[in-house]
Amino acid sequence: MAVEFTRLTPAIGAVVSGIDLARPADGDLVHALRQALALHQVLFFRNQALSPVAQRQFAARFGDLHVHPIYPQHPEAREIMVLDTNAFDLKDNAIWHTDVTFIDTPPLGAVLAAYQLPAQGGDTLWASGFAAYDALSARLKTLLEGLTAQHDFTKTFPLKRYGTTPEDRQRWEETRKANPPVSHPVVRTHPESGRRALFVNEGFTTEINELPEEESRALLAFLFAHQSRPEFSVRWRWQPGDVAFWDNRSTIHYAVDDYRPQRRVMHRATILGDRPF
Repeated sequence: MAVEFTRLTPAIGAVVSGIDLARPADGDLVHALRQALALHQVLFFRNQALSPVAQRQFAARFGDLHVHPIYPQHPEAREIMVLDTNAFDLKDNAIWHTDVTFIDTPPLGAVLAAYQLPAQGGDTLWASGFAAYDALSARLKTLLEGLTAQHDFTKTFPLKRYGTTPEDRQRWEETRKANPPVSHPVVRTHPESGRRALFVNEGFTTEINELPEEESRALLAFLFAHQSRPEFSVRWRWQPGDVAFWDNRSTIHYAVDDYRPQRRVMHRATILGDRPF
């Protein structure tokens, strides 16, 4: 069966058919998926039987994998992060965010597999940083050119929530020491397509370095609201066997927290990227 890409919205998203992600991906397939990822920004695959080890192997074809310093790891594959609402309070995912932008080389992308789903709810939304940037006025684009913003681990992972036991506090302190605030461009250039995208997110971005505090706060509030507009986004209703592969360099996403007390378990592999420019 030939690989096919079916676009979901004008701005973002495509469903991919004709691929079994559990089988080793050859060079041609990896190249095709890289191109599709840069174009569509998030790719969805149905009816996949993907073990944690196979998920790790697939993701590793696109780059080195990140091991999250806070979230639990799967016992069969430490590079697979386990997002289990029975084990961890995941409310910090119910905001528009981009993963792990608190490091110098934020992730290229991530592969998320549905392991256990609630009967209703638990959708995930992605929004296009390309579309959000393109929709800005020329004058605002000029203003943003050359600005940088700080990204801070503690904004989403505050000590009061993630340091409740001595062991957790020690891990938090070690992670904080290893990940001081970093600065990235407010607008980054995609290294493969050359397109420009907004690169601030409500999860980790705390301030714009070149502006006074009040101006920084006001501009970030506008950008956070602007980039989450419905016309820039796609909403995915998960089914068993679904896998999503998104470009973390040009998107934000939001995990809808509307299914409590039902359980939701997802496995994520995170692929390291390069320094934004």
